[in-house]
Amino acid sequence: MNSLFKALNDETRRQIVELLKERDMNAGEIAAKFNISKPSISHHLDILKRADLITSEKKGQFVEYTLNTSILEDLLNWILTLKK
Repeated sequence: MNSLFKALNDETRRQIVELLKERDMNAGEIAAKFNISKPSISHHLDILKRADLITSEKKGQFVEYTLNTSILEDLLNWILTLKK
C-alpha cells in the first residue's frame, strides 16, 4: 500500500495515470505529452509499475502501458472501510 501512495504522490505520475485512463500508450507517446526527459518518464513508469498501478506488454518494438484499474478499486474499497 505504501508504494501505491508514493506513486500517487507525484503530479507527473498522476498525469500519466490520467493519460492511461483514456487509452493504452507506449513510452514515446507518454513522453510526448511532457516537457521532461525520456529517462525521467521511464523512472515514473517504473514507480507506477512497482505500485501495480500500470502493467506493460511488449508489442513489436514498443512496450505498451495499461492502467490497472483493479488496484484502484482495491484502494477505494479500503478507503471506504475507514468510514464508520
